[in-house]
Order: sequence, then structure tokens, then C-alpha cells
Amino acid sequence: MDPLKSLGSLDTAKRAFSLWDEFKAFAFKGNVIDLAVGVIIGAAFGNIINSLVKNIVMPLISLVIPSDQAYTKWSFSVGDKEVPYGVFLGDVLNFLVIAAVLFIVIVKLLGWLMRARQQEVAAAPLLTKDQELLTEIRDLLQKNALSRT
Repeated sequence: MDPLKSLGSLDTAKRAFSLWDEFKAFAFKGNVIDLAVGVIIGAAFGNIINSLVKNIVMPLISLVIPSDQAYTKWSFSVGDKEVPYGVFLGDVLNFLVIAAVLFIVIVKLLGWLMRARQQEVAAAPLLTKDQELLTEIRDLLQKNALSRT
């Protein structure tokens, strides 16, 4: 048995484990997992908005606009070809509803929460007389300790 061959195979095994360790460090970082959870929740949220548009908003629009057919069957003819624009209108409205909800949640709600948080920090309570005295004592002790060194 050649000792160099067994040494070479050992090096390959080490590299494979090193690659696996690097992959684990990358794949299981907090940011990657947070991103994956965000994508999954975003897809579920998109399904909810899609259902809202297709099952509630567009049927209400089809009530307002006189038509015997549902919005999915809205179309016009060009020669002998049918152009189904109703489905496209549903998708456009779906996009607008998603954009509006994201605007309200991200820009308005999170902005309001951030402003409220900043106001809490800005409105820090004033120190009581006891706290002021303790702060002065601490500062004097620190000053004394520095002057001794």
C-alpha cells in the first residue's frame, strides 16, 4: 500500500468537509433563514391579495359595469380573434392593491412606528434630585480615580 495515495485521499476528504462546513456557515446564517422566511410569507401574502382581487374586488367591479359575464370573460374581437382583456385588468388591479398595501404597511405604518419610537427616546424622563446627586458622586469618584493615576 502506497502511503502517498492514502495521504492524497485524506486531503480530498478534508477539502470536502471544509466545503461542507463553509456551506453550512453560509446556508444557516440568520440572514439567509430570515430571507427564506420572508419570501415564503411574501408568497402567502401575495396569494391572499390575489384572492381579494379576484374574489371580491373584481366581482364588485363587474356589478358596477354592466355586463352579463364575469370580468374574466370580458373581451373584444378583432376580426375573428378574441382579446381577453378582463384577466389582464384583474392582474393590473392585483398589482395596484399589492402596491397600495405595501405602501401603507411599509411607508406609513413603519414610519409612524419609527416616529413614535423616536419620540419615546426623545422624551426621556428628567433625573430626580437623588439621581442627580448620585451622578455627581459618580463623576467625582471617577475624577479622583483619574487624578491618582
